[in-house]
Amino acid sequence: MSTVILSAAGAALVLDVSAQGLPRVRHFGAELGSAQDQDLLPVLAAPAPPLLPAQGDTWYGRPGLSGVREGEHWPVRWTLERLDTDATQGAGGTVTVTAADERAGLRLVSELVMDAGGLVSLRHTLTNTAASPYRLGGLVCALPVPGRAGELLDFTGRWALEKVPQRRAFGQGVWSRENRRGRTGHDGTGLLVAGTQGFGFGSGEVWAVHAGWSGNHVHYAERMAEGAALLGAGELLDPGEVVLGEGESYTTPWAYFSWSGAGLDDMSARLHAHLRARPLPARPVTLNNWEATYFDHGLDRLLELAERAAAAGIERFVLDDGWFRHRRHDRAGLGDWYVDEGVWPGGLHPLADRVRKLGMQFGLWFEPEMVNPDSDLAREHPDWLLARPERMPPPHRNQQVLDLARPEVYAYLLERLDTLVGEYALDYIKWDHNRDLAEPVHDGAPGVHAQTLATYRLLDELRRRHPGLEIESCSSGGARIDYGILARTDRVWTSDSNDALDRQAIQRWTGLLVPPERMGAHVGAPRDHITGRSLPLAFRAATALFGHMGVEWDLTSASEAELEELAGWIALHKRLRPLLHAGRVVRADHPDPSALLHGVVLPDRAVFAYVQLTSRVTVGGEPLRLPGLDPQAVYEVRVAGPEPDGARLPDWTGGPVRLSGSVLGELGLPAPSLRPASALLVELLRV
Repeated sequence: MSTVILSAAGAALVLDVSAQGLPRVRHFGAELGSAQDQDLLPVLAAPAPPLLPAQGDTWYGRPGLSGVREGEHWPVRWTLERLDTDATQGAGGTVTVTAADERAGLRLVSELVMDAGGLVSLRHTLTNTAASPYRLGGLVCALPVPGRAGELLDFTGRWALEKVPQRRAFGQGVWSRENRRGRTGHDGTGLLVAGTQGFGFGSGEVWAVHAGWSGNHVHYAERMAEGAALLGAGELLDPGEVVLGEGESYTTPWAYFSWSGAGLDDMSARLHAHLRARPLPARPVTLNNWEATYFDHGLDRLLELAERAAAAGIERFVLDDGWFRHRRHDRAGLGDWYVDEGVWPGGLHPLADRVRKLGMQFGLWFEPEMVNPDSDLAREHPDWLLARPERMPPPHRNQQVLDLARPEVYAYLLERLDTLVGEYALDYIKWDHNRDLAEPVHDGAPGVHAQTLATYRLLDELRRRHPGLEIESCSSGGARIDYGILARTDRVWTSDSNDALDRQAIQRWTGLLVPPERMGAHVGAPRDHITGRSLPLAFRAATALFGHMGVEWDLTSASEAELEELAGWIALHKRLRPLLHAGRVVRADHPDPSALLHGVVLPDRAVFAYVQLTSRVTVGGEPLRLPGLDPQAVYEVRVAGPEPDGARLPDWTGGPVRLSGSVLGELGLPAPSLRPASALLVELLRV
């Protein structure tokens, strides 16, 4: 056997195992049909990096492994010891590679998995087999991309405006996105994509990588003068953060690699399928009280809010920040996870009981990893902070960080969370994380690695004790969105901004990585609390409809007409929810920059949103060419939901019309004329 081929869902990865060193990755891209070893021999002479690039393999770019050994240092040259695979053509499989360098005193185990959707997951485990310590500098996962990948797409952002795309040529050298915030970051790219020139949502060949890690991390693209190029990702370690004693091991986070021959949507679908392999219960429409009441936790006001929420069809009520001791503002109390007896003399039971009698689930906000200096916890345990005790890190948001890797801190938080989840039979936790980790020190060493693993352990143990508990990952909005945290949580809070105009772009690009049912998307107040922009309810609701829908609006201030309109949108979401939360997400490469066209498609039905963002320059709009439909099928097409105010609608909106998928995809529907900040929903049923 000279090659191992993993293939599934039109994708393939070819490993050359003809030499004694690590396997070389000869191909990652389109499936190669029934190719056998002898068919591939003529192309195996082309240059290709090994599974873990190093200078001993004539790779002079960024090394896959860096580190030093005290006393005697040997550059690593791996000898292949074992290769195990259960690969089945067309069904994916697993490859496990074991290699060692006795002189260097290291052993490596690399795991490659291609799932049924064609997504490749890769991780490495490094073990120190020598007596002297090995100081690990970095260990990353990388796969090659071909020379025709001439353009890069990645993402940046800030608080309340996450996932802003940026594109550039993929030239020679390294393009590296490094994050040292101790969390995924508002500016964390999430995905690094390489593609053929001009690739779009439905066109071009693309390769993407995602680091499934919630701490410091790196994504990079590199092209060498010799022509080889690759995408890589992994944990970003500080010097001295991981020191391996004899017999000790370090395992990288999983890195996820997705290929598509048909643009970003197909690449995204492979990622979505991976997350959807862990099924979720139906996603209840959720009300969060934060922007409705902030720290005003008067019981009568909250009960009135709950009554109005239930009447509108909301299915879950989440009590946000402010319920625990000393928490009348954001400058005190964080870490004191006991119900504030002064505000809640009967505990939270009066609210929780009423919420459940109204037919809703009950959830609660926590920020377990943080502490206010003005808190009982910080005063009693100043040594529990993730810091040098002699010098505190700069404060942010009136907060410091608790060192979860200390057993006593972990034990305290687990006891408090476990007790409260049990006492109130919580259905849901909103788990927040509101600051970057500055100067984190654990046990005298850099602390992000240990902190991240401890957070994972805490989440895992809490879920083990409460199997039905759902957890949302919030981090000042969208600053901790990655597959490491999503392996342990059920949704992410996409952004602290509920401004529906900004949310259209935030959800569009976050949705490349995260499917709709895991993206929190709320109907905010008529005048947004962050941007100050006023937007109509129909547009706010149509935007929230395409995620895990919720409401973050003081419904006690809403008119009866607004409540009736909101109830209608919630009912529409519930009717479409089986489609929205299971279908394939598609985004049209719509030529009009003032508008967006996106949808969700199942074999028997689909729903699309045509969104007018700003005023249109042209008099007539571009036709709505609907992607993702079966070209041979016939669909009944109708407007779903209310018609937007002030719209001029074409004839087809007057009643159901029947058209083939090929006509809808190639010719499209005549576009309506909509006011800025409005949307028209189109529903399709296969006939």
